[in-house]
Amino acid sequence: MKQFAYIDDGAEVHSVTPQEAAAANGSAQLIWIHLSLTDPATKSFLTERLGLSDVVTSALTALETRPRCEPMEGGALVNLRGMSLQEEPESDPLVSIRLWIGRGCIVSLSRYTLRAMPPMCAAIKAHKVRDPGDFVAMLADEITDQLDPDVAELGDRLDDCELVLDARRAFTLRRRVALVRAKAISYRRFVAPQRVALDRLSRLGAEWLEEDDRLHLSESADRFARMTEELEAVRERAALMAEQITDLRAELIDTRSLWLSVVALIFLPLTFLTGLLGMNVAGIPFAEEPWAFWGVVGVCFVLGTAVMVYFVRSRFLR
Repeated sequence: MKQFAYIDDGAEVHSVTPQEAAAANGSAQLIWIHLSLTDPATKSFLTERLGLSDVVTSALTALETRPRCEPMEGGALVNLRGMSLQEEPESDPLVSIRLWIGRGCIVSLSRYTLRAMPPMCAAIKAHKVRDPGDFVAMLADEITDQLDPDVAELGDRLDDCELVLDARRAFTLRRRVALVRAKAISYRRFVAPQRVALDRLSRLGAEWLEEDDRLHLSESADRFARMTEELEAVRERAALMAEQITDLRAELIDTRSLWLSVVALIFLPLTFLTGLLGMNVAGIPFAEEPWAFWGVVGVCFVLGTAVMVYFVRSRFLR
């Protein structure tokens, strides 16, 4: 993730280095500094160039974070999660962005690039962001707009699995359902606390939050609440579907085992008869008759048919 910064002097937006933006802090209308968590100099930049305390710096550079909103030292610490622009196998499906928001200043940090970052850069260049309240409200809207279709897709994927629910496809369906359930659980881990964080941010008594910003944040929090409920439903549906697949698979195995048992029962008397007549001893009746072989075959056929008719009439296979 590259580092960048913007300065809005009220008339024009300038793309500058983080060092230049830090030097202009307090004199410009709006400053946005974005830093990379992979840069070892980030922590010293926060404390030495921006003057943030060790508590705020530690919270911004923590290895693991969850969505939160905390007022700290005249500003607000906000951690959010959003869709990643890159497919990083070692990262969570929702990557974090950490924000320190004060009057006229926004400091953001991330390890991976969020999908919401390019639209935010375009918005600030187009002079659509007037203050930190506009920034955080627009960022929450972007994250919500990008995550909402992905959450809805999980439900659609379960619908597709239900349409083709079949015991003969149990192995493939089980894998698909397991993937959907794992993704829903992973999303809910961050979506639920993000709703709380945005709701708390909308109620924050900060002068840089205007009434329309609070309304946007409340709307985003409500959408995250709906996504949380949908993810709960997906998780429960996936668990029930997994049980259905297991039951169907067990029923299929029981049916096949029953057929095998019936076939074995049909051939059991035939095996006894052929084994008895196949003994290599003297005295077997009709052993020298030319019709003896076909006679035994006929008896076996009649006996097997009789056993089969018995099973059919007794509805043993239903």
